[in-house]
Amino acid sequence: MKKVDILAIGVHPDDVELSCSGTLLAHIAQGKTVGLLDLTRGELGTRGSAEIRDKEAADAARLMGAEFRVNVNMADGFFQYSPENIQKIIRVIRASQPEIVLANALSDRHPDHGRAAKLVADACFYSGLSKIETKDDDGNLQQKWRPDALYHYIQDHNRTPDFVVDISNFIDKKMELVLAFRSQFFAPDAKEYEKEESSPISGADFLEFLRSKARTYGRHAGFEYAEGFNKSRDIGVRNLFDLV
Repeated sequence: MKKVDILAIGVHPDDVELSCSGTLLAHIAQGKTVGLLDLTRGELGTRGSAEIRDKEAADAARLMGAEFRVNVNMADGFFQYSPENIQKIIRVIRASQPEIVLANALSDRHPDHGRAAKLVADACFYSGLSKIETKDDDGNLQQKWRPDALYHYIQDHNRTPDFVVDISNFIDKKMELVLAFRSQFFAPDAKEYEKEESSPISGADFLEFLRSKARTYGRHAGFEYAEGFNKSRDIGVRNLFDLV
């Protein structure tokens, strides 16, 4: 791991691609650096397997241009709010020293999403406390680090966004990243998954839903496509012209 501008965290591999990869692509195009953290391997998912999703996640990270992608191997569906799990996230935050963290939705259809949002939010705070000691992979004490901002991307439920990010130039690339997870989403040429159980996200209609959702979030801001986010604290600006 290295220092990055943005750390995007998802409880399942593909959460980031589905919900905020357009935003990450837009910032990479501006010269910003991005790191990815998956909390679980998604082993309880209806389709595929943890091993398959490991490979898909690595492929998607390369395609995105992320500086790194790590997985801290919490238990999918059964991870707990615990000191151990908070410290797993703190270690990654302190190692990568992001200015901004993007995390799961505050609440959603999948119960893991809201629980992960709370876990990440608290880890961002505790990462700034010097009396909470963590060590890197070489056994060295890490320095405290608290990100400047935490934003929660919107997932399955259509939450009202506090702000949206223009991804109009990146919607096709976003869909390419989503389809890197061939085991999970509609891919007519993925014959190896034809006999697997269908899921709410495995049909062609779900891909259409993703595009339509991005178009809906962009409409009122004057963008063709956008991704929506919720804030964890009030957003301050020094210049009204920073707002569009």
